[in-house]
Amino acid sequence: MHPSSPYQLLHQSSECPARCGRVSTLHGTFDTPVFMPVGTLGTVKAVTPENLVELGAQIILGNTYHLFIRPGHELIRTFGGLHGFMHWDRPILTDSGGFQIFSLRELAKITEKGAEFRSHLDGTKLCLSPEDAVHVQEALGSDIMMVLDTCIPYPATLDEAARATALTARWARRCRRAQSDSGQLLFGILQGGMYPELRREAAAELIDIGFDGYAMGGLSVGEPKELMHEMLDASVHLLPDSHAKYLMGVGTPEDLVEGVYRGVDMFDCVMPTRNARNGMLFTSRGRVVIKNSCNREEQRPVDEQCYCYTCRNYSRAYLRHLFQSREILAYQLNSIHNLHCYCSLMADMRRAIAEDRFMAFRKTFYEQREIPHQE
Repeated sequence: MHPSSPYQLLHQSSECPARCGRVSTLHGTFDTPVFMPVGTLGTVKAVTPENLVELGAQIILGNTYHLFIRPGHELIRTFGGLHGFMHWDRPILTDSGGFQIFSLRELAKITEKGAEFRSHLDGTKLCLSPEDAVHVQEALGSDIMMVLDTCIPYPATLDEAARATALTARWARRCRRAQSDSGQLLFGILQGGMYPELRREAAAELIDIGFDGYAMGGLSVGEPKELMHEMLDASVHLLPDSHAKYLMGVGTPEDLVEGVYRGVDMFDCVMPTRNARNGMLFTSRGRVVIKNSCNREEQRPVDEQCYCYTCRNYSRAYLRHLFQSREILAYQLNSIHNLHCYCSLMADMRRAIAEDRFMAFRKTFYEQREIPHQE
């Protein structure tokens, strides 16, 4: 039923489902729990691959939909895949494009065949079937490919969610059949909307097909945070502990801590880089809006507990000046800081799990931020 798993469990918390492990891919291993910086267009915005290595990124994410449209997967194939094209020699995960088609659904039509859509760039009519999604990702040469899925909006009726979940399952089976023996991994995606019974049925179907890892999709699509946690609680334990569990598109530092607490291994989100470009920085004590006037003459770094390149070398006053002046360097320095914050948070959690003190870590995490402790 299951292919041999590329996931190896290293430590399991005795206090909660939190765990740390290692995933093996064609371009090396990465340790979990892990945060994957998002490089939608073949670049993590405003930072170089060398920046990413320095700040501790082990694996990054690219997007099938966007790269399929521009510059095209066949062009990227001629460079030896995305690794050669973008000068990154560590693992890459590619999202199948399902979420982008969901986001641009006014341009898309979902049928049994696949997603028919118009390019958001020039309106060209295109089609992406489950088989196409796999073949494009194989051309991109990603280490972890995702099945094409249908993301369910919130709110959705039980009937709407059931139809979309069943279609995702049929597409998942087609993706598995289309996969070649390239050595690239293929992860299934658990949908089901906000209905635990649908997620139970979907999990059983995915496990029957058998994937190299399993993702939870359709969360963080506008539902209240409490409902997201409820659905996460209802989903994580449905997936086999022998395989990596990936929560797609999530989220804030608090979301990462809560996901790890519940047994999630992998995360991705545009938030650290997008917020950096908007002047919102994450710190060990909460969020800093760099343009605020209180930072005008501030000689301290963004976070005195942070050892990233930005905090080692630049003051809040300088970062505020760059941001107010719309200097390109503002986006790079802010992005380096936020990504380092996320990657170091994951490293701290891996260490806490390995030393079996995750619950104490979680408690301190909230106390530092003066956020009510989650129970």
